[in-house]
Amino acid sequence: MHITSLSASPSERSRSAWLTQFALTRLEGRDTRRDDILVRQLPAAALLAADVQDPEIAAAVQAIEQADLVVIGTPIYKAAYSGLLKVFLDLLPPDALRDKLVLPLATGGSPAHFLALDYALKPVLSALGARHVLDGVFATDAQLHRHEAGGFVPEPDLIARLDRALAPLAAHTPRMRSQPEPALSC
Repeated sequence: MHITSLSASPSERSRSAWLTQFALTRLEGRDTRRDDILVRQLPAAALLAADVQDPEIAAAVQAIEQADLVVIGTPIYKAAYSGLLKVFLDLLPPDALRDKLVLPLATGGSPAHFLALDYALKPVLSALGARHVLDGVFATDAQLHRHEAGGFVPEPDLIARLDRALAPLAAHTPRMRSQPEPALSC
């Protein structure tokens, strides 16, 4: 399975970036190829100018297009996903997420932002062709405690919700893109 992660936090020590990487550790052994996109590390001028010819932007878009599973992590600011994520998603072709599994992950300061996944992010994912969106996982700052050695320590409930969201992948076998669908006989 080709997995592409998309981390859209402007912060270097971000809870949402950490949650995205933590989700990927729960998927270890299921990926045959993995690409990690940190939107904040893409060239800002090319990103803001929607320059899809820029080599780094083109490579990031291609990684999304080739993925079987796209894991999207974003902080929630003012009841919406990050502007950095919006700028990147605007670069994608209209059907960039068609035939892909998508796992939305988000972090926010309080539970008041919980519905931002359903009411802000999922409609945009749908507009990009996503029809197979796994249950989103939202974590508050209180559910991800800073660890003295760096990183974060997730609450047990958060781990359980993440594992439930990932459960459908246990039986998932990605469709082979190079082989035609088998014919059905009657």
